[in-house]
Amino acid sequence: MSIELPSQADIQRDVTTALEEDIGTGDLTAALIPNNQHTRATIITREQATLCGTAWVNEVFKQLDANIKINWLEGDGNQINKNQILCQLEGNTSALLTGERTALNFLQTLSGTATLAKKYSNAVAGTRTVILDTRKTIPGLRTAQKYAVRCGGCKNHRTGLYDGVLIKENHIAAAGSVTAAINSAKKYNPDFVIEIEVENLDEFQQALDAGADILLLDNFDLDSLNEAVQKTDGKVKLEASGGINLENIRSIAEIGVDYISIGDLTKNVRAIDLSMRFQ
Repeated sequence: MSIELPSQADIQRDVTTALEEDIGTGDLTAALIPNNQHTRATIITREQATLCGTAWVNEVFKQLDANIKINWLEGDGNQINKNQILCQLEGNTSALLTGERTALNFLQTLSGTATLAKKYSNAVAGTRTVILDTRKTIPGLRTAQKYAVRCGGCKNHRTGLYDGVLIKENHIAAAGSVTAAINSAKKYNPDFVIEIEVENLDEFQQALDAGADILLLDNFDLDSLNEAVQKTDGKVKLEASGGINLENIRSIAEIGVDYISIGDLTKNVRAIDLSMRFQ
């Protein structure tokens, strides 16, 4: 599966920060191992999952010892099975020991994100609805987690505050009204799509009349969602959000909204059970 990675600079930054956090002034335990000792190891999974994070593992060991050889048997986005060998490593024992936890932390966290994204993607298969992530990410790992979301078959919403306009409840309160907020956004951001969050059908109509491009329907019940879809008739994009999970997402998608945004994709991540075995 070919999915565009974050920039190499982003990956390097992620790994450098993580290694500094873990190693500090030096790995006291790995220092007990002779400098010239070499080891072979494998990374295996203890459960079914969607794999993600191989580039971060590669970068961990590259920064510790560029001579370490890594042979991946599976790639990002692939479905992996319990007790499956994911990769083989060979190189300096101390470097492998020092990088083990950091490498697995990246791999298990990003695979956890991708695995959950895959479940949501599968839940709406066959509908027109696209599942989006949010900005509710682990601090410092936004581009990595958004990549993992794509590996799981979902799509990215805006990356940050700089690449998309999303007017929310507090913006509306500060601007004075839905209409005032949209008019201001159009004035200062004429080249951007204008999306606004609305909490009821009255705000929905105000936003529709003011010419927003995307309406985010926050915590709408099924009847209200259906009414919104009927009123817009495809003239603007509709995004549903709030209180949506794997149990009810299919019924919402079948109403015909364009997007469903899920904060859980990146904020409630359960790491996949992985381990590194030395041979």
